[in-house]
Amino acid sequence: MRWTLLLINLLVVYSVGAQKIDQEQLLMNLRFQIPDLAGAEVTINELAPSPYGNLKQGSLTINGQQTLQFLLSEEEGQFILLTTPPIDVSLSEAEIAEQLAERARQEKLVAVESHSTLTRFADGKPSRGPADAPITIYEFSDFQCPYCARASFVVEELLNKYPEEVRFVYLHFPLDMHDWAKPAAVAADCATRQSEDAFWVLHDNFFKMQSEISRESMLEKTRSWLQETGLDLEAWQTCAADESSASNQGVALQVDISSATAERFGLTGTPAFFVNGYMLNGAHPVEAFDDLIARIKADL
Repeated sequence: MRWTLLLINLLVVYSVGAQKIDQEQLLMNLRFQIPDLAGAEVTINELAPSPYGNLKQGSLTINGQQTLQFLLSEEEGQFILLTTPPIDVSLSEAEIAEQLAERARQEKLVAVESHSTLTRFADGKPSRGPADAPITIYEFSDFQCPYCARASFVVEELLNKYPEEVRFVYLHFPLDMHDWAKPAAVAADCATRQSEDAFWVLHDNFFKMQSEISRESMLEKTRSWLQETGLDLEAWQTCAADESSASNQGVALQVDISSATAERFGLTGTPAFFVNGYMLNGAHPVEAFDDLIARIKADL
């Protein structure tokens, strides 16, 4: 992350009276107010006089690499770190704990609602893992997206790691910038109408062979991957390629509805995951899912 995009022209306001903020409290508040700093190593460097009146100047060093400058005003009153908007860094440890608990409560309410919505929408969509698994991972994905291809390996690792606890559901969100993503989604769902196993054959091959697929070659390659699945390939071809057919129009509509659902959740890119309703936007390592799964399991 470019921390300069996060903290610019910092101004710390603190009291020189009976109550005085210390570095530990300042760092504790910064990590609370800016979650991305939680895992970072942050150092407050030595203060020095500045050219600006009574203000002192200092800096924060993040992870030993990036340094951000700030100005320090010795004024009576609340401790405020001014950014856009200002950040209150005067909270006590107990106040931070209270607000963290409220933040977690609100996140859970949103997750419950998201999970309920996705459960209704994703009924009958291609899935892997036990139907009664306590944890469901929904992914909005795009077969032409390189980050989705990488994420598919993470999903496979998670299913192997939690064979009885995790179910995975694939949801379409082909992006406009990708010329064969939506036709591939339609072709995959046309296969699903006959066999869900055939969908996963295509899912795996689209991601594995992604760099070799073009708009012109997609259908031919897809048909070759379906040769051993036992599908009625002529019926599949009509559904996948004949835009005047009722089957093609019906499947294309469902892909569009899936994309509209993704946009309702505020998504603009892929991949995007919802783990029992908790969102992980973008490609993440297995460890990020491990942490969220552990949190969910503790709350079950």
